[in-house]
Amino acid sequence: MLAENLKSTGDQPVLLDVDERVAKLTLNRPEKYNTLTESVIAVITDNLNDIAQREDIHVVIIKSTGKAFSTGHDLKDMHANNDENYFRVLLTNCSKMMLRINTIPQPVIAQVQGITTAAGCQLVAACDLAVASRNAQFATNGISNGLYCATPAVALSRVVSKKHAFEMLLTGSFISAQRAAEIGLINSVVAEDLLDSKTSALAEQIAGKSSFTSRLGKRSFYEQIGKNLPDAYEQTSEDLVCNLLSTDGQEGLSAFLEKRPPKWDNK
Repeated sequence: MLAENLKSTGDQPVLLDVDERVAKLTLNRPEKYNTLTESVIAVITDNLNDIAQREDIHVVIIKSTGKAFSTGHDLKDMHANNDENYFRVLLTNCSKMMLRINTIPQPVIAQVQGITTAAGCQLVAACDLAVASRNAQFATNGISNGLYCATPAVALSRVVSKKHAFEMLLTGSFISAQRAAEIGLINSVVAEDLLDSKTSALAEQIAGKSSFTSRLGKRSFYEQIGKNLPDAYEQTSEDLVCNLLSTDGQEGLSAFLEKRPPKWDNK
């Protein structure tokens, strides 16, 4: 389990910093462009599993060190382990990691700088929100190496319109942070020197809201997306009833009527 206010240091591939209500997971292999190797995927997944159990952690930020956010899978490793079983295990575990980002109760924000390609782009798309610096560049460029980015397409095609997603997947061309914002891959673009502070400010803004409501909201949001309209409205009506009857829901109503700031039942 994660330690209170734990800060990892040294040459670890992924650093963890838990500061009050916000957990930061930092990819820390800048010399390898923060590629998603077997070990990196395993460490991220283990941390996400632990964070999911922490009621005192309200928001997660995934960031990185160096010139690249992540260039995806390490093609040198894939070439060195040119085996069907290795490929299946690697991609299955990576898919499980991406899914875990969606299923942990806390909102997850990607903090993106520099080059972001292939499964790195998938990681950004899999996060609930994303903030990028102006120097960030995005591509699903496996096609340039004869490899269609099939698994990155899953996350990408769910946050970007089909034609824009398929263009990225078929051309492998890089797009700017501004273009990524225009097509919905990221939420906002900020100056490079403000990336950390702006992302932290967004995390703190979310963390300051009712944790119960944010968790309910994340679950409700993803569950309703895949349903038809009648079923989506039925589900979300039940979600809102649950929210209204909750401690924080009742507090929110009372605070509104009494014209005072609410006091959430946050851990």
